[in-house]
Amino acid sequence: MVDMYKPINQLCEEVFQIAKSKGWHDEPRETGTLLALIHSEVSEVLEADRKGDQENFEEELADVCIRIFDLCGSKDIDLEDAIYTKMERNKGRSYKHGSKAY
Repeated sequence: MVDMYKPINQLCEEVFQIAKSKGWHDEPRETGTLLALIHSEVSEVLEADRKGDQENFEEELADVCIRIFDLCGSKDIDLEDAIYTKMERNKGRSYKHGSKAY
């Protein structure tokens, strides 16, 4: 059974270790490659949404997180702190800051 209450940084380390054990980090991987893999998963989420496939939508969102966690685990990034720091910054922003349509 999956422990539903693991800290984000622990998930990052576990995801990285799983990917490493499957050979995905035998050679150094460029950050751009890891970001492209995240982007490809985001595209798959979009496609699932366009098709109205909720089950696949959720699975692909999980893949996005897994790819992000792998990147953070491989680069020893404290994602948990980065998220909380960014959330606090966003609280102080003005309504629809940046004058963008979306």
